[in-house]
Amino acid sequence: MHFMHNMVWHMSTKLLPIIIDTREQTPFLFAAYPVEVQRAALEAGDYSLAGFERRIAIERKSLDDLLGCMTHDRERFERELTRLRGYDVAMVVVEDPLIAMREHRYRSRMDPAAAEQSWKSMMQRHMVPFHFAAGRDDAEGFVYDMLRHYARDRWKELATLTRDWTAVEEAQR
Repeated sequence: MHFMHNMVWHMSTKLLPIIIDTREQTPFLFAAYPVEVQRAALEAGDYSLAGFERRIAIERKSLDDLLGCMTHDRERFERELTRLRGYDVAMVVVEDPLIAMREHRYRSRMDPAAAEQSWKSMMQRHMVPFHFAAGRDDAEGFVYDMLRHYARDRWKELATLTRDWTAVEEAQR
């Protein structure tokens, strides 16, 4: 279980506006979080924020999905990683721990050492980090936290711009 779920989205009383890609087959529900979820087609990734769909994207994978993406779906996945590269924040969140890959706890026949080197090379080549979570609940909490932190930083920027602009307008009067 993700232990950060008690940290609430604190920008006034607004709910965090999460967008889930319509192609996401087993989406996180975010039931324990203060969010407003919408389903929409995203250009990249499975999760984003309303209004920032081209600036932050998080791709979710189970370990079996990831292994499929490193074998028979590799070209498609490499194109997805290329699209993610242009975002302010982009990452792949794997619902399983790295030890599960190392111990071959997946359906593919791909050798665990080859699988590990494959995701490392993809991460390096495309400059998109991969995060291995302790399980599905932990992955959901991680995605929520990443989206929340990004939104909080944008609110801080907006507050700074608004404060500075108000000062400029007052000085011109």
